[in-house]
Amino acid sequence: MDEVLLRSLTPGVLTVLGRRGADFAAAEDAVQDALVEALRVWPADPPRDPRGWLVTVAWRRFLDATRADAARRRREDVVEVEPPPGPVPAVDDTLQLYFLCAHPSLTPSSAVALTLRAVGGLTTRQIAQAYLVPEATMAQRISRAKRTVSGVRFDSPGDVATVLRVLYLVFNEGYSGDVDLVAEAIRLTRQLATAVDHPEVAGLLALMLLTAARRPARTAPDGSLVPLAEQDRSRWDTRAIAEGVEVLQAALARDRLGEFQAQAAIAALHADARTAEETDWVQIVEWYDELVRLTGSPVVRLNRAVAVGEADGPRAGLAALAELDDAVPRYVAVAAYLHERDGDLATAARLYVEAARAAPALAERDHLTRQAARLNARRTT
Repeated sequence: MDEVLLRSLTPGVLTVLGRRGADFAAAEDAVQDALVEALRVWPADPPRDPRGWLVTVAWRRFLDATRADAARRRREDVVEVEPPPGPVPAVDDTLQLYFLCAHPSLTPSSAVALTLRAVGGLTTRQIAQAYLVPEATMAQRISRAKRTVSGVRFDSPGDVATVLRVLYLVFNEGYSGDVDLVAEAIRLTRQLATAVDHPEVAGLLALMLLTAARRPARTAPDGSLVPLAEQDRSRWDTRAIAEGVEVLQAALARDRLGEFQAQAAIAALHADARTAEETDWVQIVEWYDELVRLTGSPVVRLNRAVAVGEADGPRAGLAALAELDDAVPRYVAVAAYLHERDGDLATAARLYVEAARAAPALAERDHLTRQAARLNARRTT
């Protein structure tokens, strides 16, 4: 692979995209994506016209990003504020589209990916990050899903579990990503809760309400992240917390525990604590044990290690962390936090720097970098 050739072709490709109507920032992103694809594809299958290949791939990436942005804007226009508690006054066909994309002919993971791309308006990169897989892998998964459903009739809707998974991922992307999809995810989950009598639907709605309630305190005026323990809890939305707890209690009373109810129970325990010091970490660890039993997820195990560190001390948290693969996303950030709690500031500062390099979002990267700088300043003074 001649990387010098790629760099020499970049200005010309940017010029072509600009002539076709792409603004510079969008064109630059599209060209970067095309360069990454070239590094992957060209060694095995070099094109006869490298410049033409780059123009074609970059233009397609630009169009994909433009369509995704348009879809997101349409959803933001539909819901300007979070819906009020209670029955949903109006229903559109968006939720029905979620069910249709979750087609029985698709595997659950493919159905979720297709729905997020086609209806949710997320980019392939965002979906890949949510699934913890390479972008190229997710692109292939979505393409296969499109081919699978291209010749079938959309008259057999998918199951509730798949739609719940999609709504959960849309909410997560809206909560921590670049696009605000939180209100839309809550709106659709309210619709689903009205239409379907299922404890996990209620569990997901409770989880969304309890998580969104903390959102006003999640960032400082300068846009930087504020850790949960340092948040101004007077800024939390008490109305949303009260509704979330009520919905959760009704779901748990049915004795059909699922992962969303367990996650909501953890969120409720955080919401119930008037200060960070009053958090019932022992009970949170017990709920994480339930989540591990229900999901086996390495991310759940990672979060459990943090809770163990709070309940039983940082050494116990580090011991729980040592049982996990260090390739789990945010593993290094958790290790840094636990080492800091244990008083090993040098190791913690080094790990914060390492975690910042791997952070998927700018706000998270800045937060981890500031943590490292804070510890280094403490060590020098």
